[in-house]
Amino acid sequence: MAIFYHFGVFSPITWLTTIVVVGLLSALFAVHYLPEFFVKLHNKATENTISHGGSNSTADNHFSTRRLTHVKWLTGLYAAVWLAGLGWFFAIEPKQERNWMAEVSQQVAYERDATNPDLITLTHVRNFDWHIDKDATERWETRTVDLSKLSGVDVTNSYWMGPLIAHTLVSFRFEDDRPLAFSFEIRKEENESFSALAGFFRRYELSLIAAEERDIIYTRSNARGEQVYLFPVSNLQQHEVRSLFESYLTAADDLNAAPAWYNTLLSNCTNIIFYMARIVSGDRLPWDYRIWVSGWLPNYLYDVGMLDANPEQDGQQWSMDTWYERTHINPKVRGFNNQIDVTSGMNGRAFSQQIRQDIPMPPLAHSKAGAEAQARSASQISE
Repeated sequence: MAIFYHFGVFSPITWLTTIVVVGLLSALFAVHYLPEFFVKLHNKATENTISHGGSNSTADNHFSTRRLTHVKWLTGLYAAVWLAGLGWFFAIEPKQERNWMAEVSQQVAYERDATNPDLITLTHVRNFDWHIDKDATERWETRTVDLSKLSGVDVTNSYWMGPLIAHTLVSFRFEDDRPLAFSFEIRKEENESFSALAGFFRRYELSLIAAEERDIIYTRSNARGEQVYLFPVSNLQQHEVRSLFESYLTAADDLNAAPAWYNTLLSNCTNIIFYMARIVSGDRLPWDYRIWVSGWLPNYLYDVGMLDANPEQDGQQWSMDTWYERTHINPKVRGFNNQIDVTSGMNGRAFSQQIRQDIPMPPLAHSKAGAEAQARSASQISE
């Protein structure tokens, strides 16, 4: 499979590998599991042996020895081929320089203000004007954010392949500025498409994109027609939000220093976020199978008390169905004009406000004890 995804179905290497592997496995299967096929050969050898004065037991022993020798020889040969393939696979290195698609051609970088460490200036922040899927006006910008003004975190799930699979993004809200979104994505080359199976076999590099929401969410909800939902995370302290933001900066440093592989199971858009968040929040985010079933991530957040069960504080508890209904972005931005007044940032601010309609934004918790108590209460209500 790895060779198929790296060289293509029509490559001589792919066909040669297939013939060798299938041939060895077939031979090993036949020798080991189809002994009756060799009984005829054994009987013939037995007749010849007896006719020349030999014994039946001697022929039986000779047949068993030869069969065992064949099994060992074929097993060893297959193991050698497998180890050679494994060595080749782990020797494949990710690259920084390829003919990347425009939307992942840059990776976010940053500088910290020498006099005020709260001020972070990010370069290569994506702010494309999307017209239709795969058709956009390219724009990469520089943006400065103040970490002391962080006011919350939102998780966005974009469903593109049924209810189980979703792309996960994280947006950071600021008191006096528009949100900033981060997204771990595969770094596709020109004319390359995504395959979940190929993602197991070192086919795609990993990319971290920082972007305006009017770009990275609009392209999914409007340009591609995916079903998108935005969930504000509750019961967080300001230092936890800041630590999560710093984790993204660390990830940017790592990817700019050395490229890394995307893996469909181990390092994808959802579980990388969970790994970082768990470092920040610890046992408040227990391990759960839904970390690997990205479409159910909102349900996981609800069950652990990270979605407020009574966000409007009116005594009316929200079920998970209510959350999905209120947080569905597509109806809110249908027909949104994404091409107006881009340079002033007002259009981006309007988009971010529009996708949060009818969703109460939770305040940050004042203490660890208060945050944990509220999360336990919300979790109990969900149960």
